[in-house]
Amino acid sequence: MPQIRPLPASLQRTAIEELNEVPERLDADIAALRTWIEQQPHLRARRDDQFLVAFLRGCKFSLEKAKSKLERYYTLRTQFPDFYTIRDVDSERIHELLRLGVGLRLPRPLHDDGPRLIYVRPGCYAPDSFSFEEIMSVSHALSALSLEFDDYAIVHGWLLILDFSGYTPAHLMQMTPSALQKMSVFAEDAMPVRDKGRHMINTNAAFEVGFNMMRSILPAKQQGRISVHGSNLESLYPHIPQRYLPTHLGGEQGTIEELKQLMWATFQEQREYLRSEADYGVDDKLRPAGQRYDYNSIFGVDGSFRRLNFD
Repeated sequence: MPQIRPLPASLQRTAIEELNEVPERLDADIAALRTWIEQQPHLRARRDDQFLVAFLRGCKFSLEKAKSKLERYYTLRTQFPDFYTIRDVDSERIHELLRLGVGLRLPRPLHDDGPRLIYVRPGCYAPDSFSFEEIMSVSHALSALSLEFDDYAIVHGWLLILDFSGYTPAHLMQMTPSALQKMSVFAEDAMPVRDKGRHMINTNAAFEVGFNMMRSILPAKQQGRISVHGSNLESLYPHIPQRYLPTHLGGEQGTIEELKQLMWATFQEQREYLRSEADYGVDDKLRPAGQRYDYNSIFGVDGSFRRLNFD
């Protein structure tokens, strides 16, 4: 038997019906992915059953797709560690960022057994104090915890609510084309979690400028997942009923302070797991010839535009 958490009945049903999971074959599927990892001289990846089944479920049990995502997941994290990882989990600066609560995981998934809801506040930090790269390093580190510990995110994906209250031109100036491309490529090519949509609320003029820039970079598939509601939350409710929002938006998911405390508690509980992330990555010097990934040629330099294309 694989060493993984048993899924609640509703999630197990979805895994079978939508993700092509065959419980009787789970051991063999995990073993096949682990064997492939062991045969890659350059790849230092986690090999525990729970981590590997996250990639298999996120790739609908396509072994080849799971291999590709694992490869790119660790390649990107190794090539751009300041954007995708927390280098020092004991850093007071990182702790200060965590306590700000830029990205907050809501306790109840949509409809109680659907996608994980993530409430993001892009305007809640001081852009003269923190870089966008620092914001994203914390965001990606917390996302990595979902792969190991959040079955709702793995089976159903996640649904983002981005609240642009307090968003300023100074925040926008940090949002370079290169940063947007790094976010887009990682979400599409590396993370085995389905993006079920992004709902923008309380948008303003600074957001409009940034959104127009973002649309020029993102592929059509990702653009189609974005909905802009402005300050009209009534248009949000058909997608996310009000009770699934935080308290200050009229919902039942807790106050901002409660959500920040919950996230801090999660970080404290999983600090050693995040510390161990430094043990994993790729060594390009050991990578077989013809298998190199040159992401610098995709991302370019900050301030340049290159359109991304995905299948």
